[in-house]
Amino acid sequence: MLIDAHVHLFPDRLALAIRDWFDKHAWSIEHREGVDACVETLKAGGIGRMVALPYAHKPGIARALNDFTAAVAARHPEVWPCCTVFPGEEGAERILDEALSGDFRGVKIHCHVMKIAPDDPRLDAVWRASAKYRKPVTIHCGPEPALDGYGVDTRTVSGAARLRRALDRHPDAIVIVPHLGVDESAQFEAMLPDYPGLHLDTTMAITGYFPYQPDIDIVRRNPTRILYGTDYPNLPYAWDRELQAVRAMKLPPADEALVLGGNAARLFGGA
Repeated sequence: MLIDAHVHLFPDRLALAIRDWFDKHAWSIEHREGVDACVETLKAGGIGRMVALPYAHKPGIARALNDFTAAVAARHPEVWPCCTVFPGEEGAERILDEALSGDFRGVKIHCHVMKIAPDDPRLDAVWRASAKYRKPVTIHCGPEPALDGYGVDTRTVSGAARLRRALDRHPDAIVIVPHLGVDESAQFEAMLPDYPGLHLDTTMAITGYFPYQPDIDIVRRNPTRILYGTDYPNLPYAWDRELQAVRAMKLPPADEALVLGGNAARLFGGA
């Protein structure tokens, strides 16, 4: 089964605001469909499951985003819902407990958007919840893309060294670093032997779009620790460009199956 481990399905109003932000600060999003159309596009392309990753950009909206994501998953069983929380907000631990004790498959955190580093104590509740419920945290904590629109120097709230400090405090947490951690892919890869719960996803990192192209053989060297993901629909190119890039690597069939679905099924499929 093909599993896209990195999909963003937001309410229409928020999706429009996100597209506007990307237009101003990043790239022009090619795919501007509603949520249901997005799901159907991926299904038509052969994606059997997709992991929905909402993220809160301010306090007080996490519950509504989680409720929305749960409703999408109820309409579309192909969608595996993750929850979000704004670190440090009132009731954060309760939000995490309510979500992760139920049908949510993991947590999404975006260090650039939330302006918070992986080792910030406000994230301790997230790491504890991951360890408690054995569910992964997908945390954008690679330094790139370092876009001015985030309103923060991304290198002050990201990086492999800061994730290492967080995992030293919370060694039982399960973690997925998107985008192969660019542009510190080598540093994140070096952490893999030390932290069995650490994984990376390929999202936008192996398509040749960005100038800071990582060594894509990181996928070949670590087939049990890499997940296929796309960032769909917030893409400046065709939705299947990432899929074609993985297939073009000509991995051994068993390794390709792990990257394109097996690892995601292991991490997200147990709930």
